[in-house]
Formats: sequence, structure tokens, C-alpha cells
Amino acid sequence: MFLKEQYTLYQIANHFLEEEQFNILTINENAEEIWLEKHENKKTIIIRLIHNGFDWQNHLRQDIARVFQTVHNMQRRIKGKNIELHNVYVAANAPVDDWERLKKPMQLKEKRPIKMKVYYLDEENFDQEIQRLQASTSEQPINIDKAATELVMEEVVKANKQQLIELIQQKKNEYQNIFSRSKPFFTYCIMVINVLLFILLEMNGGSTRIATLIEFGAKYNPAILENNEWWRIISSTFLHIGILHLIMNMLAVYYLGTIVERIFGRWRFLLIYFLAGIGGGLASLAFTVNVSAGASGAIFGLFGALLFFGLIYKRIFFQTMGYNILLILAVNLIFGLFVQQIDMAAHLGGLAAGFIASAIIYLPKKSSISKQLIATSVYLIMLIVLVIWGYENNSQKQAYQLMVAEDSLQQENYQDVVDSTTLGLNLPGDLQGILLFHRSYAYIELNEINLAIADLEKSLNYEKLPESYYNLAILYYNTGELGKAKENIVRAYELNPDNEESAEIYELITGDSPKE
Repeated sequence: MFLKEQYTLYQIANHFLEEEQFNILTINENAEEIWLEKHENKKTIIIRLIHNGFDWQNHLRQDIARVFQTVHNMQRRIKGKNIELHNVYVAANAPVDDWERLKKPMQLKEKRPIKMKVYYLDEENFDQEIQRLQASTSEQPINIDKAATELVMEEVVKANKQQLIELIQQKKNEYQNIFSRSKPFFTYCIMVINVLLFILLEMNGGSTRIATLIEFGAKYNPAILENNEWWRIISSTFLHIGILHLIMNMLAVYYLGTIVERIFGRWRFLLIYFLAGIGGGLASLAFTVNVSAGASGAIFGLFGALLFFGLIYKRIFFQTMGYNILLILAVNLIFGLFVQQIDMAAHLGGLAAGFIASAIIYLPKKSSISKQLIATSVYLIMLIVLVIWGYENNSQKQAYQLMVAEDSLQQENYQDVVDSTTLGLNLPGDLQGILLFHRSYAYIELNEINLAIADLEKSLNYEKLPESYYNLAILYYNTGELGKAKENIVRAYELNPDNEESAEIYELITGDSPKE
């Protein structure tokens, strides 16, 4: 590289770095080709500086095409909807044939258009081209001291080259420091705990058995709201329903957890995970009546943590994993909308809680006390609102009142059964049949036979349960209404001929053996 052109190249680079606040994007191994960038008003300006002369315009055209392809490949690392590229050649001589038409602005038509302007700074056209470059890219004059001695040029080249190398090394160190705050530890601990608890579930009735899940701490709304078992909000995040559920969630914990733990550090990661799990669990409590379990709320909280990281380190986020994270998150959210079994409330609650939790603890070597206090207030308000809505929303759901009634039946609190089923029957839904059946059983235990018969008869208008016919047959038999007793036991036996008790009562009431 000739000293004069080398001096010019580094002086131009130094001008844009110091006077126009450009950032260094990349340089080649010997700092001979320099790429700079600046983002403003949803547009990214890229300046490519290179000392390279071409004898013929077709060779120059080939290099321009190569630059277009390079920027196209770099698009995922570049912010902004539009890319404006200034391709600057520093050379002693211009191509010998007609190349002037290559100065006209060019555009690569894509979703994110790439516009290019070419500048050729040879000795003959230097002043004209430097003015073109200045008019398009710089608010300050680009001053190149043409009268500098060789000694001065050597010193400037050496200093500027060293500065560029230090800047690129500083950029590499910044990336390395951000993604290596600590080695993952709690991520692996969480995975081990989840696997061990899954094995425990399988050894005690199976991970898909609702009673086993409830026994070991799944999110079960009546236990939380009626018995104050709030610990289930956390314990449920460590339980999984089936091997596929466990595998999918543990893969997500591994990939997301290791990244978040490296970026935030161990204790910040652990706090984010639990705060997100609590937020997701309370959102599920507030909006979903079903028994649920799984680490999904906490996992989506890790997504939230990465989004917060992207908010603080936008450039690094989008130059590394940003687009992949956004794509995976979008796919998961869309998928959740179409799969009924997925607890979307937990996912969205965990996502929001994870983002807010990250704002509470912030990133290592970063802090904003005012924002952290606001985030803490927002998190607490969110929890309070979810708890209040949990009480309100569940009390207005038939399914919840049915769960409460079933719990009361197990505890033989029959008046509570009557109260909860009566409340459920006054709510909209399609569970009237089973609610009436449960209330009839409670009435039987409370010796309210007429009320029990009335509920059973009414329940058959909604659901033809063999148990309803069986209970009616016994009640009518005990009250002396043998015709109705016979009619109901025949119907009970027809619906469930394998039931031995139905067969015995059938023979008792009708005097005949049931037909096979």
C-alpha cells in the first residue's frame, strides 16, 4: 500500500469515527479494508473504505457486485429499515476506460433496500470525489493535509492503524465480556431437579395422573384460593405432565437458561427464573381453571430477559441472536394460540414477569435506580392484580365451583358441597349435569331425599350418567316407588352392564337376573 493513499484512507476513517460518531463495523486482518456504520432515523449508513485500484471498469464493477453481496449477507447484523452504502476507493489512478457511469446511485431491490454510491479517490479526481463524499455523508469538512511530509504521514498512519486495531479488539472484548459473566450452574441444577421430580411422579402413580400431580404440588386453584397453598405457584414450575412435556421444556431451559445465566450472572438468572415462574403461575391462576404444571412460565420469562437485554444492548442483540430469538418467540406464541392444551396465560404472564424482573435487577455493570424502582412497583402491582383477579374470575367459573365441590366431597363437608354446587348452577356453563349430581349426593348424605331426587331427575336433562339412574333407583326403592325404581335400574344397567352393583340392585328391585 502506497504511503500517500494509506495516509488518505486512515485520515478519512479517523474523520468519520471522531467527527461524525460512526462505529467500526469490521476491518480485515491487516486493517487495509475498513467498514464503518452509523444508525440514524431508521436508516443505517455504511462506509466501506479500501485502497484498491482497477485498470478496467469491468473489474471495478465486479468488486461493486461483491460489496453488494457482502452487505446483503450482513443484513441480519445491521439495524434500520434502509441501508445506505458509500463505497470509497482510494487509489493512485482510475480505470483507463469509461467508468464514470458507475458513479450513479445504485439500488439492490429487497425488503430492506440497499442503496450504493461509489467514490473513486485517485489523484486526478481527488478533490471532486472527496466533496461528493462529504456532501453525502458528513456535516463537517473532510480535511486531508496534502502537504504532510512522509515522516508525518508515517506517524499518522501508524497511530490511526493502531487506533483501529484497538477499537476492533475493544469491540471483541465487549462481546466476550457480555456473554461470559459466569458459567452456567443454576441452569443445570434446575434441570436436575425437574428430572428427579418427574421420576418421583412416575414412581407414585404417573406424571399424567391428575391426583398425583395435585399431591406433589401442581397448580390447583381450589387448593391455592381456598386452602392458601400459595407455594404451589412455585412447586408447579418443577413438575411436568408426560415425558414429551419434560423433554421439550428441558431443552428450552438448557438453551435459554445457559444464555441468560452467562449474560446476567448466576444469581440474577436465578431471581429472574423464579420471579418469572411466579408471574406465570399467578397469570395461570387468574385466567385458567385447569390443573397445570410445567416450567413454561419461567421459560418464557427467560425470553423476557433476553428481550430486556436487547433493549439495553440493541446493536449487540441484533448482531448476534436477536432475530432468532424474536422468531422462536413469535412461533411459540402463535403455536400456543392454536393448541388448546397450552396454558397461554402462563406463557404471557411469564414473558411479562421475566422482562420486568430483568428491569428490576438490571444487567451486570449497568444500573438505573429510578427504572429499577419503577419496575419493582410494576411487578408488585401485577402480582396484586393477578391475585385479585384470580379470586374474582375463579369464583365466576362453573369448573372452579365443581373442583371446590369435589374437594368438599372428599373431606365429607356436605353442606359446603351444596353451597359450591348451588353457586356453580347459577353461573353460565355446560356443567349443570355433573353439578346437580354432586349436589344430589350431598343431599343424600344430609338426608334431604326429596331434594336429592329432584336434582337427579333434573341432571338427566343434561347428562345421562348411569350413576344418576342407579342412585334414583335406590332412592325410589327406599321410598316405595317400585315402578320408578325398576325403570331407573334397568336404564342404569343398560348404560353400564359391567357394573356388579348395578346387576345386584337390578335383581333386588326387579326380581329377575339381568340379561346378558
